[in-house]
Amino acid sequence: MNTITLAKQSLKQHEGYRQFAYQCTAGKTTVAYGRNLQDKGISEAEALYLLENDIVECLQDLAALFKCWNTLSEYQQAALIDLRFNLGAKGFRTFKKCIAAIEAGDYTEAALQIMDSAYANQVGKRADDLANWLQKA
Repeated sequence: MNTITLAKQSLKQHEGYRQFAYQCTAGKTTVAYGRNLQDKGISEAEALYLLENDIVECLQDLAALFKCWNTLSEYQQAALIDLRFNLGAKGFRTFKKCIAAIEAGDYTEAALQIMDSAYANQVGKRADDLANWLQKA
């Protein structure tokens, strides 16, 4: 066994895994296997790794939700992934009229549903961008 493997085993055993942020014994915001988020944070490479995993999760969820997923343009899929990411699975599903419009192939109505929401007031230009992308075939 090499040094890295031994250290990893030891740290996993001593730190333990925690999925959600917590306060360590030193009072620092910490996550996973003792990562001190408060002082160290995460690198951009780590953030991109997390983002890619989140995108894959969104894509899988949306592909299962929409029968028409494979017929949507790249822009439409990207818009829905962005919306799903931002709202979460449960929040996304509250956009029932938007979802129905997409299933019906009425992307103008889907865009209108996004713009006619509290979400649009909260995120501003992001909603404009997503509504525009939904209408790109």
